[in-house]
Amino acid sequence: MTRDNGRIKGVNTRLAHSGHDPHGFHGFVNPPVVHASTVLYPNAATMAARAQKYTYGTRGTPTTDALCAAIDELEGSAGTIAVPSGLAAVTIPLLGFLSAGDHILITDSVYHPTRHFADTMLKRLGVEVDYYDPHVGAGIAALIKPNTKVVLTESPASNTFEIQDIPAISKAAHAAGAIVMMDNTWATPLYFKALDFGVDVTIHAATKYPAGHSDVLSGTVSANADCWPRLREAFFTLGCCAGPDDVYQVLRGLRTMGVRLAHHEKSALDIARWLEGQPGVARVLHPGLESHPDHELFKRDFGGSSGIFSVVLSGGGQNKAHAFLDALEIFGLGYSWGGFESLAVPVNLSDRKVVTPYEGPIIRLQIGLEDVADLKEDIAAGLQAANAAE
Repeated sequence: MTRDNGRIKGVNTRLAHSGHDPHGFHGFVNPPVVHASTVLYPNAATMAARAQKYTYGTRGTPTTDALCAAIDELEGSAGTIAVPSGLAAVTIPLLGFLSAGDHILITDSVYHPTRHFADTMLKRLGVEVDYYDPHVGAGIAALIKPNTKVVLTESPASNTFEIQDIPAISKAAHAAGAIVMMDNTWATPLYFKALDFGVDVTIHAATKYPAGHSDVLSGTVSANADCWPRLREAFFTLGCCAGPDDVYQVLRGLRTMGVRLAHHEKSALDIARWLEGQPGVARVLHPGLESHPDHELFKRDFGGSSGIFSVVLSGGGQNKAHAFLDALEIFGLGYSWGGFESLAVPVNLSDRKVVTPYEGPIIRLQIGLEDVADLKEDIAAGLQAANAAE
C-alpha cells in the first residue's frame, strides 16, 4: 500500500487494510466468507478454456484470495497459498520441489514434526536427508552435494533459539543451484522479511501469530517469482487447501497481529531479562537478550522478537522440570504458541544430531497477553518448586 509519493504505509496500517477493498463488496469492511466447491460457467466454451477467475473451490475463492493478497503484501512475494496447518505449510513445498534421488539439507534444530516427515516420508520417497549445525553459516557450502535441491532453514531454532546467518546460507545454496526454504513462524514477516534475505520460499504456521487465538489450524507458504509457479502447481496437485471459515479467522487475526506481537515482544523480553537473575536459572535462550551468543546477528537481521523463548534450569533432570511445570497456575501446559494465553512445555532434544550441552532441563515459555507481574509470580512459584525438587 503506497500513496502517489511512493511512501510505503506503516505495518499496522497495512495489516488493517490489506487483502480486501470494502467498496468491492457493497462497502462491508470484512471480505465475504465463500463456501465453495462447484463453480458454474456461463457456457461450454468458457468451461472448456477455464476462462474465468474461479474454476473450483480447491483452486481459490474470494476468501482465500483476500488472505493470500494480504500475506503477499507483507512478504513481498509473488504468490501465497493457504493450507490447513503449519505442518502442511512445510510438507507441501517439500513435496513440490523434491524428487527421488534429490538431496535436502535441513537445520538440525528444526521443528520436530518437520524432522519426522523428512526421516519417514521423504526418505521413503527416495530423497536423501542430512542435517546441519544451525551455526554453519557460509560453511554450508561444504555440505552441499551435486544433487542438493533444497536447504530448509528455521531461524531462530525451535526450542533452543539459535540464529542462523540466512544471507550467507542463501548465497551458498544459490551458487550451487539449490533453493532456500525457511520456516519463519517465530518472527513473522513483520520482524524478518525472509525473501529480502535470499530465501526463496517462506513458510508460516498461521495457527500462531496471524490467527492468534488458539482456535485455528492454518498455514501459509509464499514464494518469489522464480519459485511461485512450481509452488502453485504443487498446491493444485495435492489439493490440500484451507477451509473458508479458518481462512477468515486468520485474516481477522491478521488485523491485530502488529499490536499483539508488540505486546508479546515487550512482555517476553521483560520476563527473559528478569529470569536471568533468578535463582535456579542457568541461562535464558532468547536472541533478543544481550547475553545470547547470536545477539549481534539477531540485531543485524531482525526487526524485533516474538513471545517465545526457553529457560535452562540449573542442574537436575525430568523431576525438576516436572516440578516447575506442575507448580504453574497461569501458564498452561500445552503445545503451540502465538495465542493470547501463556504456555510452558518441557524441551526434548533427543532427536538432535548436533549436541550442545546444557546445564539442566530446558523449559520453553510462550508469553501471552497477561500482565507481566502475574506471569513473573507464576514463574517464581515454578522455580521455587524446581529448586526444592531432587
